[in-house]
Amino acid sequence: MTTRAVVVGCMAMAVAAITAAQPLPTLEPLDDTGRVTYFIAEGMPGSAYRPSDRELAVWALEAWEAEVDGALTFEPAEEDAALVRVYWVPASAGQYGEMRSLLVRGRRGAAVYIRPDTDALGDDIARLARTDPLLRDTIVYLTCLHELGHALGLPHTANFDDIMFFFGYGGDIPRFFGRYRDRLRTRTDIAEQSGLSSGDVSRVRALYAPR
Repeated sequence: MTTRAVVVGCMAMAVAAITAAQPLPTLEPLDDTGRVTYFIAEGMPGSAYRPSDRELAVWALEAWEAEVDGALTFEPAEEDAALVRVYWVPASAGQYGEMRSLLVRGRRGAAVYIRPDTDALGDDIARLARTDPLLRDTIVYLTCLHELGHALGLPHTANFDDIMFFFGYGGDIPRFFGRYRDRLRTRTDIAEQSGLSSGDVSRVRALYAPR
């Protein structure tokens, strides 16, 4: 098997979480004041969570916040008061991430479940992730970014450039991840490379426009 064939097969498995979900309807903003509280949990046993994964989730939140010209602000909170809650859970049923709406003191909130165990995606991708930690972090970060987009109220799109792109529409999946991975020289570059397209930005700005 060629190296490219291995990469294509493995990356297709890595995005199973996004492809498994059906396109979501447009949702309302989490808070019409633009103030969104969040909570990031510790990893559950068996999730393959790393303490540094918390930073990936924070960078994903900051990426969305940075693009809305001050109309959206994330603030940490205790779990029971947070509108957005991020949980690190074991891999299951081919999913790599999931968002579920919930009510928080009468307001719409969201629970985001991230499954960071690349070892659960087969021997080939486990080997690739072990030899390229930035590939592993790319997958986890972009999954956070995608699922947090749903939490904010954004649906899937058919535009391959968008982080909210639905892989059920097809396209070159390895290139989707590879184009982001290629921007990185070190892990901290993730904080400077949002991964959001102009379409992602325009849609989140429409939801959280200043009032």
